[in-house]
Amino acid sequence: MAWIGVAVGVLLLVTAAATAVGWRDDSAPSTASTANDGRLSHVHGLGVNPADGQLYVATHHGVFRLSGMAADRVGDGRQDTMGFTVTGPNEFLASGHPAPDEDGPAHLGLIHSNDAGRSWQGLSLAGQADFHLLRFSGGVVYGLDSSSGALMASSDRMTWESRSTLEAYDLAVDPHRPGTLLASTDQGLRRSTDGGRTWTPGGGPPAVLLHWSPRELVAITADGTLVRSVDAAATWSSTPGRAPGAPAALTVHGNVTFLATRDGRVLRSPDAGVTWQSMLP
Repeated sequence: MAWIGVAVGVLLLVTAAATAVGWRDDSAPSTASTANDGRLSHVHGLGVNPADGQLYVATHHGVFRLSGMAADRVGDGRQDTMGFTVTGPNEFLASGHPAPDEDGPAHLGLIHSNDAGRSWQGLSLAGQADFHLLRFSGGVVYGLDSSSGALMASSDRMTWESRSTLEAYDLAVDPHRPGTLLASTDQGLRRSTDGGRTWTPGGGPPAVLLHWSPRELVAITADGTLVRSVDAAATWSSTPGRAPGAPAALTVHGNVTFLATRDGRVLRSPDAGVTWQSMLP
């Protein structure tokens, strides 16, 4: 369908949604990660581990695995896990900040786990980069550094190239063409076809959250509507689905959409957001 709008209107909608979600706010509640009502506080990212099919949730107080209506902390790590992505079976990449009682630099740079988050090892840019967004496709890792605004890329996870400066709420990479990226910004969607070196207007809806799976591209717009594209964002179609609250993180695995909301709920939908089921009591 065609998406028609005024740039100022897109800016106001996206800014309002981003304010509700708080992507640009590094502060976090001082409460524990799992409150008495079973909710998770300050969710930054979601990912499904191909090894066990379970949803993993990156939060201000470590990584949790959701299974059987319970949230179980993975390992002993309580780091503020900001950027987070699943790169393979039991293999995670993350960034963020150490727990308050841990020594070390304030920025973790890129860290890696090959045991589904039970332990973490530093890879690169410790003390230098604070990736609030991490994405992976075709062997390339993209990270958006919140401290500098630089979009950086690495093919070996050790050496990095700064490709451009970008302010984005979310980032998605084409799983078939790792040089094609889509970013949601105050100015609407932006597209890059050269690995994030240059950007052009992407058209489409005023999206805030994005997820690009091998099957389709899914987005949540500023008013909470779920939209999808099956032609690499050339055209979009709306769905009957809507986010049931201010969205904080999104991922899609197979036919299931997973969503975390700002108030700590984690939900799943088998029908593209028409109905939602809580994953916590």
